[in-house]
Amino acid sequence: MSQDNVTAEPQGALSQPRGLWVSLIALLIAMLLATLDNLILSAAMPTIVRQLGGLANLSWVVTAYSLATATSTPIWGKLSDMYGRKGVFVAAIVVFLIGSALAGSSQSMGQLIGFRAVQGLGGGGLMVGSYAIMADLVPSRERGKAQGLFSSVMGLAMVGGPLAGGLITDHLGWRWGFYLNLPLSVLALVMVITGIRLPKRRSQARADYLGAALLTVAIATIVLVTSWGGHRYAWDSATVIGLIALALVSGAVFLFVERRAAEPVLPLQIFHSANFSLGTVIGFLAGIGMFVGMTFLPLFQQAAQGASATGSGLLLLPVFGAMMGVNLLVGQVITKTGRYKVFIVAGSILLPLGLVLMAQMDAGTSKLLSVPYMAVFGAGMGCLMQTAMLIAMESVQMKDMGVASSTVTLSRTVGGSIGVAVMGSLFAQRVQSSLSAHSGAASGIPAGSAQLDVTGLPPAVRAVYAHAVTSGMSLVFLVSAAITATGIVAAWFIKETPLRSSPTPGAKAPELAVSAPEQA
Repeated sequence: MSQDNVTAEPQGALSQPRGLWVSLIALLIAMLLATLDNLILSAAMPTIVRQLGGLANLSWVVTAYSLATATSTPIWGKLSDMYGRKGVFVAAIVVFLIGSALAGSSQSMGQLIGFRAVQGLGGGGLMVGSYAIMADLVPSRERGKAQGLFSSVMGLAMVGGPLAGGLITDHLGWRWGFYLNLPLSVLALVMVITGIRLPKRRSQARADYLGAALLTVAIATIVLVTSWGGHRYAWDSATVIGLIALALVSGAVFLFVERRAAEPVLPLQIFHSANFSLGTVIGFLAGIGMFVGMTFLPLFQQAAQGASATGSGLLLLPVFGAMMGVNLLVGQVITKTGRYKVFIVAGSILLPLGLVLMAQMDAGTSKLLSVPYMAVFGAGMGCLMQTAMLIAMESVQMKDMGVASSTVTLSRTVGGSIGVAVMGSLFAQRVQSSLSAHSGAASGIPAGSAQLDVTGLPPAVRAVYAHAVTSGMSLVFLVSAAITATGIVAAWFIKETPLRSSPTPGAKAPELAVSAPEQA
């Protein structure tokens, strides 16, 4: 077993409001960076693909970031548990900053995908690090308030992100969606280094490098199978079969290694809690619905409905407005009543229902119908965002708090990356199939259908292309709805237990670390 210096429950954190608020603002900026990135990019995606080309690789602009985030999330979490949260968090910000600068300078789709992966490596540490440091700074009985603040900022980012992405794309160019990360990253870096003081911690156990490598291979091969199978390669091709075999073998070896590692990157005992396991499944399904909706809805609005990048950002406001409002309401009700299962069940119903409703939209759908359809989808996300993390933190001991939060984040990210990869393949196939069925009218559309907007197309060709995109969007949303609807079963079996106002049950009161505060 490892012998770690750990921080005590921070009973006096709130008695020093100035220092606490400086720390929380630094964490909020970092979380804002991680949250805004994909949201800004969603509105700019059609413009990026039009300039760099490659509809077939569209999903990988999102998947590369999500995949890197997914594979690095548990590693960042474990490293912060073992070697100190502040230093690891600073490293994550630096990696994200470098990735943003490189992504903004991309000259090809391949470069953009690669640099997005670098960005994702840093992004994996931003979200997990923010929650973990917040848990170190704020006592258990006050974490609900702090988590509500984090959720509010995330909601505001989700409301403003698509609009900001549209404005940036239309007036500054899509590259500035990455370049604007740089000053915010530097600000967060300075505030974290100068404003956050945490006790040092150092594990004597060896880091689980083998487990981390095996987990990375397993996740990467799963996403490749879902992206390539039936699209780039036949399902019975040697490439796909080989990837499936590699995923199964690496996954099995990973489980074997984790049972024997002194400091496993993903401690398997946390899954002994039924609530934690069910919450992880719900997070995975919610990730599919959220990422798919936010990736393909802007494409539909621009390609089928003729909206500009700014316009598509404004058209997404019903989604994020409903999500933020419901998220705030859910947080307040849970704080006052301690009841949360009703919101998990409601969110598991509303999310697939919203996807089904949005699948009915076409180029002629009025705002009177599209706004409530998107609001239902947003309300489902609002019900599930906070509750999944809440279940994780309430289901484990204090010593596993960081790993628990990173596991829930991982499940949501993996769900999103797999969902976008699978749905991206289905979308491209349906668009190409629809265009092939109207080959005469579609002759004005470039081969490969890399052009994702209708500007400049003749009316007849525009109508055919809009129909093809609408057909692809409807298929993607209906399939996603069927998958996410299985979350209703998981939500139903969650056992509602009283929320605690003190440290995790079963966790021994930690001793104060004797080492000096970190200075870097």
